This record gives sequence, C-alpha cells and structure tokens, in this order.
Amino acid sequence: MDLGLRDKVAVITGGSIGIGLAVAEGLAAEGAHLVLAARQADRLQAEAERVAAQHGVRAVPVACDVATPEGAAEIIAAAESAFGGADILINNAGTGSNETIMEAPDEKWQSYWELHVMAAVRLARGLVPGMRRRGGGVILHNASICAVQPLWYEPIYNVTKAALMMFSKTLANEVIKDNIRVNCINPGLILTPDWKKTATQLTADTGGDWEGYLAGVAREHAPIDRFASPEELANFFVFLCSDKATYCVGSTYFVDGGMLKTV
Repeated sequence: MDLGLRDKVAVITGGSIGIGLAVAEGLAAEGAHLVLAARQADRLQAEAERVAAQHGVRAVPVACDVATPEGAAEIIAAAESAFGGADILINNAGTGSNETIMEAPDEKWQSYWELHVMAAVRLARGLVPGMRRRGGGVILHNASICAVQPLWYEPIYNVTKAALMMFSKTLANEVIKDNIRVNCINPGLILTPDWKKTATQLTADTGGDWEGYLAGVAREHAPIDRFASPEELANFFVFLCSDKATYCVGSTYFVDGGMLKTV
C-alpha cells in the first residue's frame, strides 16, 4: 500500500534510539527524508547514516538539547536549510521520572516541563509556517498512557505528559485550517532500551533476570501480557502520518495492549 510519504520531510526528536529511531526507520522505509535530533552526537550520526543508506533517503542529524530554546532553533534551522522546511513533526523526546510531589524541587518540575511541553511548543511555532507554505502537514505527539492513568512513582512525568496531550488537542484546533493534522499517541508498555536498563539495574542483586522482571510488569499491567516492540508502535505513527489518515484530527490514540482501564 502506498502511504503517500515518499519525499516528505519528517523531523523526529529523540530520533537516535528506541521509539524515535523506530519511527524514523518506518518513515524512511516509505521514502521519507529525515531530520533526526538527539543529544548523543556519535550515536545520532551513526544511526542517521545507517538509515539513509539502508532506505535510500536523506537523514540529517542535529545533535542538540531539544529542551532548550537553542536546541529547538537548531532543529528548525536544519530542516529549513536542508529541505526548505518539514512536512511532518514527531515530538518524541522524553524520559521517565522518579520522585514524590512532596520532595521534588522546582528545578525538576521545570526541566520536565521544558522537555515534554515547551519543546513541542517551540518546534510547532518554528515549523508550522513552513508546513503552511508546503500546503499542509502532520504533527504527532508521543505522550503516554500515564497522561490519563498515572503511575504512582512518577508524578512529574504524569503531569507533563497530560499537558502535552492537551497541547496537542489545542494545537490541532488552531492549525487544521492550514491543512495541518495534529494528533497524540499514548503508548503503554514499549520495550525500549530504557526499560531494559531499568530492569537490569533492579535485578542486578537477584540474578539479573531482567526479562523475567519485565514479564511480571506486563502481567500486572497489560491484558495482552507482553511489551510491544518499538516497531509495533512505529507502525501506528507511520499510518497517522500518511494520506490514509486524513480524517484523523485532534485525537489521542492509545496503543497499549489493553492497559487503559477505562473506556
């Protein structure tokens, strides 16, 4: 099936690993060119070169901190310089947290707000004008099931991802007149390197069975009884970017293996 993505330009934050890299691969397989942003320059460069060579597309790496105004500006400038703008923006960069509300300092709240919310705001402000010139576009926000079904140990993550979900909805209403479709995706359990790292650390003193630990997490939370691969989630991102999803506007989609407990 032709998804109408050939020669489109996609900006992806957190694009050198995990979900972001899987989305990059999925879009590149459909012929889309990429602007990949991440903090670790060496890994980013290597992955950009690999994906470009494998799929015959261009992939421009931008090593920066998207949580800063300067980082967002670098991404916007790179897309404009290399491609004259972008057709797709995937706001994916993010990370989990671990704190209590009573003990977390203001600085931690602010850092997550900058990463999960303001990065998306700044990139929208910078890239939407170019999307208008190009006749439209797609913006997707990678939030989390925790935006509506919080986990007790990461209140800052829960709150900022909820804010990202609301930003997605309000942005969608503002820019649909420009033929720019905005949607939000709330994943459940996705087997990213971060999950593997955490599970390895938690089981280091009890035999190191990180796979068994994650199997227990899946049993507890997901009726499907397993984690998804980043590629499974990326398939949904690619669909929402495509011309097969032209009536999908301002919605939040759960890709969670049944983890959400409400209707």
